Amino acid sequence: MEPSQPPQDPQQPRQGWPAPEPSNPMGPQAGSPYNPGPYGPYAPYGPGAGLGPGPYGAAPQPTTNGMAIASLVSGIVCCLPPLGLIFGLIALPQIKKKNQTGKGLAVAGIVLSSISCLLMVLGLVTGGFGEMWKGFKEGMDEAAKSKSAFSLRKGECFEVDGKLEAYTTDVEIVDCAKPHDGEVVGGFKVTGFDKWPGEDPIDKLAEERCAEISSAYAMDSWAIPEHVWDYYYIPSRQSWRTGDRSVTCTLAVEDGEPLKGSLRADESTLDPHQLTYLQNLNRVENAVFEEPDEDADEDFAANKAWAARVHTSIVEAGKGLRGHHWSGTSAQPVAELGKDLDAAAKQWDKLARSADADAYWEMYDVAFEALPADLGADARAALGLARDAEDSESA
Repeated sequence: MEPSQPPQDPQQPRQGWPAPEPSNPMGPQAGSPYNPGPYGPYAPYGPGAGLGPGPYGAAPQPTTNGMAIASLVSGIVCCLPPLGLIFGLIALPQIKKKNQTGKGLAVAGIVLSSISCLLMVLGLVTGGFGEMWKGFKEGMDEAAKSKSAFSLRKGECFEVDGKLEAYTTDVEIVDCAKPHDGEVVGGFKVTGFDKWPGEDPIDKLAEERCAEISSAYAMDSWAIPEHVWDYYYIPSRQSWRTGDRSVTCTLAVEDGEPLKGSLRADESTLDPHQLTYLQNLNRVENAVFEEPDEDADEDFAANKAWAARVHTSIVEAGKGLRGHHWSGTSAQPVAELGKDLDAAAKQWDKLARSADADAYWEMYDVAFEALPADLGADARAALGLARDAEDSESA
């Protein structure tokens, strides 16, 4: 406890403490409050001074032998049992000679090391050590296949432990020829946000961008089974803090039969004829799918604009097909498809020029009926492409 009043001149007794009685030649016992000395009743230097026997304070505490600690650690680490045994045998005489602690640690290290050495010898004799190493190697191989969803690469197929979720920590890469849950079609980095924007803005961005990436990766859309959907993995709030900005886009199965075989159909897998055909017909398919949510009665202008875009895509598709040299069995069905597209373009042009909503509805069904529903099934078959989703499921 600190004195109630501040100390005075260090050469003088503290106020409030009487000086030694002059009648006593020896004075009160040193260190008592009645004989504070030049520095008062408290020791002037550091811990231990004046608090224990002897003129320099308490006796030093015994230390723990370092070899004993090393022996225990080496005994616990199964790959270092001989060292643990040696350290323990060295530690015991040192502890006795230097009056140190740690005898129990050394003994425990010797016992553990002896057991580990015995097990190693038995493993080598019986071949168990080889089996253990084989299992360790297999475990490392499996661990190498387990990756974060954000580290997956374009073209890799994977399985997920459990159902697909908005976030996943581990997926297993598998051969695309084997049954799998999904296939990575690409990805992108989120930009434009200085801080965590929340899930909704990233989710909206991922939905739009991943649809484009998926269409470019799997151009043969008729080969995609009906139970396969665009799926994506987005950063979480926690991973965002560590610098994660990756969105991984996939084609995945949430329910139903797993995928077998790759869905990839792009410049790396298609021949020039297949590529030309899909580039032109996908333009039409994508335009049709962009129909406004509000019908013509609610937003007539938006629907007219959409019909105009579909008309343009049909005209461009027809030109693209006629501008390519088709050979073999595909030439005739592609030519027939071109004629169907020309006829459909006229009806969609009328739909886009409708004077009002009533006129629009009169032309709506006519325009759709003029457009080939299968977008050229015969031409697809001649080119070796899927004619419908059933072809991919039965493959």
